[in-house]
Amino acid sequence: MNIHPIAHFRTITHHRMVVMLHCFRAGIPLQGLLHDLSKYSPTEFIPGMLYYQGTRSPNEMERETHGYSSAWIHHKGRNKHHFEYWNDINPKTKVYEPVEMPTRYLIEMFCDRVAASKVYRGSAYRNSDPLDYFMSGIERSRPMHPQTAKRLHFLLKMLAVKGEKATFAYIRHIPKR
Repeated sequence: MNIHPIAHFRTITHHRMVVMLHCFRAGIPLQGLLHDLSKYSPTEFIPGMLYYQGTRSPNEMERETHGYSSAWIHHKGRNKHHFEYWNDINPKTKVYEPVEMPTRYLIEMFCDRVAASKVYRGSAYRNSDPLDYFMSGIERSRPMHPQTAKRLHFLLKMLAVKGEKATFAYIRHIPKR
């Protein structure tokens, strides 16, 4: 196993910077500044440098190796821009179910997904990449609140069809609750 602390640091910092720029364009600058700070914590950073590959999330390799990702479990429980954070017990059914995400976190999730595609795809990035990932079988099999999924799909489709300029102009006018 090769350990890559510098490469991992550069990747997560580059990702944060791209998300930050997107959040500024989307009208949620404070969320951009605070985005993914938990990735620098030992709980997330150490597995990240141990399972770093540079072309995909280290969480995927940690999951393949151990059957779970300790870094992801930590991360999703502390970062509201992940739909997995938004699960709670339904008071009627007493079963964990997805809860609709507040708009400002949905927008940050959009920014995060676009940035991740740009960082991992590099010069091969296309505006349709985040939508393609969303539509992949893995993505659709995870439990996301239907309204959250519908709104995210709308934004990703807009990005793929109309491009960044039009999509961020649209997002800036969405009320942030």
